[in-house]
Amino acid sequence: MGRRPQPHIKERLLDACADHALAHGLPDRLEPLATATGTSARMLIYHFGTRDALLRAVLGRARQRQLDTFGDLLRARPDEPYTATLERAWTSITGPDGRPYLRMFGQLRESAEQQLWPGFRRTATTDWLGPLEDGLRSIGRPDLATLALAVIRGLLMDLDATGDTARTDQAFRDFLGAVERLSGVGQSTQ
Repeated sequence: MGRRPQPHIKERLLDACADHALAHGLPDRLEPLATATGTSARMLIYHFGTRDALLRAVLGRARQRQLDTFGDLLRARPDEPYTATLERAWTSITGPDGRPYLRMFGQLRESAEQQLWPGFRRTATTDWLGPLEDGLRSIGRPDLATLALAVIRGLLMDLDATGDTARTDQAFRDFLGAVERLSGVGQSTQ
């Protein structure tokens, strides 16, 4: 008689694997994940079926964490202009909290790992449009969501390629200034 699936163990293993992958990137082999979880590669396969199924689950868990964390940062707040919200989100996304996600999901754009999540590039774009539209609606410009997302994604790729934080941060501040001008935020009416 075989063992019954134990969802709580699978969830614990998945969280530990996601923690490890965010800290170190997706491994080529299962052994680093087995070591990080305190189990064996055989037990990981038992719970997830295949290496690719485990890696897809790890990517999905990490992506959900990213959406929860940064989705909250992009939410409009009644006590601050949305451009200030975007500036704070940019600082977090490009800082220590965001770097693990940028590194992990950057792998999906550039490598064979893309096979693990074939529609990732599309999903990674469309996931952020809703929160940006909602936030930009607070300043009367939900139509700028695509532009905002394009600027953020482009500057993140620039930062990844060059490591030039000062220049990309300044470019983002310049973009926020343009958003303020386009929306009339901070301008007096005469």
